Amino acid sequence: MIERAPAVHGGWKAEQLHGLSGAHGVPGGTARVPVYVMLPLDTVSPEGRLQRARALNASLMALRSAGVEGVMVDVWWGLVEKDGPLRYNWEPYLELVQMVERNGLKLQMVMSFHQCGGNVGDSCSIPLPPWVLEETRRDPDIVHTDRSGRRNPEYISLGCDTLPVLMGRTPVQVYSDYMRSFKDRFNCYLGHVIVEIQVGMGPCGELRYPSYPESNGTWRFPGIGEFQCYDKYMKASLQAAAVAAGHEEWGKDGPHDAGHYNQFPEDTGFFRREGTWSTDYGKFFLEWYSGTLLEHGDRVLAAAEAIFGGTGARLSGKVAGIHWHYRTRSHAAELTAGYYNTRFHDGYLPVAKMMGTRGVVLNFTCMEMRDEQQPGHANCSPELLIRQVKQAAKAAGAELAGENALERYDEKAYSQVLATSRADDSIGLSAFTYLRMNKRLFEGDNWRHFVSFAKSMSEGGRKVVPHKSVCSHSDLYVGHIAGCRKSKRAEASPA
Repeated sequence: MIERAPAVHGGWKAEQLHGLSGAHGVPGGTARVPVYVMLPLDTVSPEGRLQRARALNASLMALRSAGVEGVMVDVWWGLVEKDGPLRYNWEPYLELVQMVERNGLKLQMVMSFHQCGGNVGDSCSIPLPPWVLEETRRDPDIVHTDRSGRRNPEYISLGCDTLPVLMGRTPVQVYSDYMRSFKDRFNCYLGHVIVEIQVGMGPCGELRYPSYPESNGTWRFPGIGEFQCYDKYMKASLQAAAVAAGHEEWGKDGPHDAGHYNQFPEDTGFFRREGTWSTDYGKFFLEWYSGTLLEHGDRVLAAAEAIFGGTGARLSGKVAGIHWHYRTRSHAAELTAGYYNTRFHDGYLPVAKMMGTRGVVLNFTCMEMRDEQQPGHANCSPELLIRQVKQAAKAAGAELAGENALERYDEKAYSQVLATSRADDSIGLSAFTYLRMNKRLFEGDNWRHFVSFAKSMSEGGRKVVPHKSVCSHSDLYVGHIAGCRKSKRAEASPA
């Protein structure tokens, strides 16, 4: 029998809200918002070494001088547990933690249970651990699958969360063992150097399905994406839910009329204005699909809470800013990703309640985006989306943090982040993480704009002009692996 978390249909029913550790912001935007900076994806090499340590140390010194609170780094499952089950190599990350501490900075560390490569901004390739990939070859159904049978190796399928498909352990047990080993190794740094553990719950570390993969040209902006529920474990879950709902016929397969990755809502029977999404069957399917995602998130966060509770490090979870087709009735791109958000159904309140119940910070992307910068045919509205998420977080009592979705160095982007970070009719941000530290950040005007932005955030959004000697430029930079280059996307592309 598959153990399942409490049903989520109709919204997450929170029994109690835990006390939250951070400020929610105050009216007028006067609350200080600490700024963190994401380190390069390849900060630790595939061979398990800290890359370019001297240059990294110099870059951390520059960030400290700019008033940055700390940095964020991915702690890759594919590197740490590379040599076999329960065989962990934390040493390069220990070297990083000690370097960050010496520079007087804080750390946000991401439990990255997904692969790196195949999505927006991925500059290098870090697959899942080899022994996990071997299991996917033995049983291809343990990864997400679309209607055409395409397998996606980015993240283990939610359908087998509680099944012993990874050499006798369940995926959630594997994630728990990993986090427990991390805690044991870094316990003396938790709460004062390592101040936040962001728990990966899907592709790109986000709580979502891999519905819009860029690898091999499968998806391109602003396509609607595809449902990822066709592995045998997800199909078994769907069948069980259909029987429980008294409609066994609804569990035979996923929607037949949901189209393909690069179509638009009106091109499909499911997502068009009065489409299948609004029928009884459509509502059932979307509640099951989104509910399964919420159950997965709650399982993983429950494990993290049990491990890191009492350490002083806060927990966070990342939610994707899927802003394209937001102005349509069905919100197709959000639906395929697992967020049951339509004109008539709030998909973010259940997510915020699930996280708020466990005292987990909801980290949301696309904070730098403006509606006016998006192409009209994509029906985007990042600003309305952020407003909805802020309102959901306030209603749920969840703390909200943010980050930018794409590399931006201009004053307009920073100005938009300053505006969204302030408390308005909902809540402000408790922290902001900037994507990403690279060579361009330290160049001339880019560095000057960033320093001004960091100072403004530290002063509660008031405009601050730093001293000329601080903001002219910086020669400090930690580079990329040769041959790895950041993919360049139009500003309208997704988080």
